[in-house]
Amino acid sequence: MLDERSVRTPAGKPLVLPNQALAAAIAAEWAAQDDTVRPRTMAMMTLAATALDRVAPRASAVAAEIARYGETDLLCYRDAAGGALTRHQNAAWQPVLDWLAEAHGARLKPVAGVMPATQDKAALDALRRAVDAHEPFRLAALHTAVTATGSAALGMALIGGRLTACQAWRCARLDDEWQAERWGEEEDARQRGAALREELAAVERFAALL
Repeated sequence: MLDERSVRTPAGKPLVLPNQALAAAIAAEWAAQDDTVRPRTMAMMTLAATALDRVAPRASAVAAEIARYGETDLLCYRDAAGGALTRHQNAAWQPVLDWLAEAHGARLKPVAGVMPATQDKAALDALRRAVDAHEPFRLAALHTAVTATGSAALGMALIGGRLTACQAWRCARLDDEWQAERWGEEEDARQRGAALREELAAVERFAALL
């Protein structure tokens, strides 16, 4: 209840949640507000409302959008020079792709360079089936992680417990951090990195509560 009325989503739907743990977390977010509601401090409420308002009514379309990231997944594109950056990418990214193949049968192929490469249809179909298996609340969290990182593999690994939010962040930011160490980091890039870290941490917590 909020001001003696049932809480509703921005679209006006009743805030019906899958379990007590998530409900308690969202109640705590509301309790922490004052005269001005600060949506940025209400990550669990935001993800839950997204699940109810935007994902549940079109779950199949959302799943298809997520699965399409497998066609151009960040983790599949390695530095063509074959030097130290390539080795770092291989070490950080290949275990995630291997996990995706072993856990879900979706074996995405890495390539050198940034030119789009065609992935095997069987791998993409397997990825779609794995994404389809998520109910709307998990699908909302997965969509957030995948669109934030540009990687279906990272999103699946985070939701599936293969990676922590910190590990997923390091994988997603590997190229940017590599460049920053050598040429310095602009403020805009630093802010984007901080926002990504915060978003992935919220996804990790939301998935754990589910």
